[in-house]
Amino acid sequence: MLLLLIIALIVVASVVLLWLRHQRVLRQRAWLISEAIRNRDFSFRLPTKGLPSGERAMQETLNELGNTIRQQVNQNEVESWEQLTRVLTHEIMNATAPITSISQSLLKHPDINGSDMEDGIKAIYDTSRHLSEFVSNYRKMSELEQPVLGQVDLNAMLDEIRHTYPQVTWEMNVPSRMQVWADAGMLRQVLMNLTKNALEANAQKIVIEATLEDAEGLSHDRTRLLSLYFGNDGTPIPAENRKSLFVPFFTTKRSGSGIGLSLSRRMMIQQGGMLELADRPLLGCHVTFLLSIPYSKQT
Repeated sequence: MLLLLIIALIVVASVVLLWLRHQRVLRQRAWLISEAIRNRDFSFRLPTKGLPSGERAMQETLNELGNTIRQQVNQNEVESWEQLTRVLTHEIMNATAPITSISQSLLKHPDINGSDMEDGIKAIYDTSRHLSEFVSNYRKMSELEQPVLGQVDLNAMLDEIRHTYPQVTWEMNVPSRMQVWADAGMLRQVLMNLTKNALEANAQKIVIEATLEDAEGLSHDRTRLLSLYFGNDGTPIPAENRKSLFVPFFTTKRSGSGIGLSLSRRMMIQQGGMLELADRPLLGCHVTFLLSIPYSKQT
C-alpha cells in the first residue's frame, strides 16, 4: 500500500513538473511574440508538432496571423507610396515640362549658340530632362497592369535566365518540375532585376534554393508558399541600408533610379507573394533575397 502511494506521489509530481515546464515554455513563447511584434517583425513561426489539438490550433492561428499582418503592412506601405507617387509625378511633370521645352528652344536660338549662356541653359535642359525621365520611370510603380496568373514552370524560367546571363556562375537547388502560381512576365522581370543587381554588385556567383512551406499547421484555406532564396557573393549591403532597400528612390548607385527593388516587391505582392531581404544569407553568399511565391503543384 505504501509502495502504491509512493508511486502515485511520484506520478503526480512528474505531471506537475511537466505542466510547470510547459507553462514556462508558453510564457517564453508569448514573450518572444510580443518582442517580435514590438520590433515589427512578423515572420515568427511557432512550433506546432506534438502539441494537444487546442494548443496546436492556437499556435497555428498565431503563425497565420503574423504572416497576414506582415503582408498587410507591406501592402499598406506600397499603397501609401503609390498615392504619394501620383501627387509627386503630377506636380513634378507640370513643373519640369515647360522648363525642358523653353530651354530646348533657347538652345536652338542663334543668339545663344556659342554665347556664355549656352552652357548654363544646356545644364538646365539636361537636368529638367533627367528629372522628367526619372519621374516617368517611377510611374511604373502605380501603372502596373493586373497580373495574369497561371501555372509557371519555375525550373524552365530559371534556366532561361541562367542562359541569358552566362557571365556569372549559377548554383541551383530547386525541385524538378516545380510549378508556381504566378504571372510569368512579372516573375521573370523580378528574377532578372535581382540578377542585374547582383552583377552590378560585382557578383561572381548566384545561388538559388527553394523550399516548400510545411503543410502541417496550415489551415485549409491558406495558400502554400514556395520560399525561393536568391543569393549572390557580391558586395554586402551595409547594415544601415538594409531597412531602406525597398523604399522608392533609395539607391546607393550613382546612376541608379531607386525603383528596381520597390517595383519588384510591388509585382510580387500583386501575384500574392512577397519579396524581402532574407535574415541570413545562403552559404557562400553575402546577400540573399527571399521570394515567397504561391505554390501550384508538382507534376
